[in-house]
Amino acid sequence: MTTSYNKPSHPTPNTQHPIPTTPPMTYKQALVKAAAYCAYQERTQQQVREKASEWELDPDEIEAVVAEMVTQKFVDEARYARSYVRGKYAARRWGRRLLMQGLREQKLSDYCIRAGMSEIDPDVYWDNLLALAAKKARAVLGESHPLKRKAKVLAYLASKGYESDLARDAAEQALRELGGASALAADSEDDDF
Repeated sequence: MTTSYNKPSHPTPNTQHPIPTTPPMTYKQALVKAAAYCAYQERTQQQVREKASEWELDPDEIEAVVAEMVTQKFVDEARYARSYVRGKYAARRWGRRLLMQGLREQKLSDYCIRAGMSEIDPDVYWDNLLALAAKKARAVLGESHPLKRKAKVLAYLASKGYESDLARDAAEQALRELGGASALAADSEDDDF
């Protein structure tokens, strides 16, 4: 005869070794931690507020931490906006619409958004747009219908946040230059025979 042993489905808690809990963070500790958080990279007031709420501070203390970070110049939203635009515009080649959307998502004021958008050099902006249009035009060269090629280039530029009128001009120029280059290549192939 065998006896069955019913094992509990969940382990019993170990009361001999309670899990240590950390005491709540003090205001001074939060200031030090917030300063380190802001020194790492540019932050907005909202980002500091969200981070401080993770530290289980009272709402008044959270606002005091944010205010102190602004006073100490660890947080400057206009500086953040300029840095954001420089980074996304140079590295990712984002257009104005996408840049403004990103700044609005950060809950920045119109003043700060304008400060950030002032970082855009119109000549570099056009060069970025034209380079993206040319890259996409080369990628869709296999598309047989010219309107479909243009539509794909325009859709890509719109996804990067470029204004439709500028995107249309850049797409037409890129496709025209690519069409001329492919026509010249076809002519030179004909000359070889």
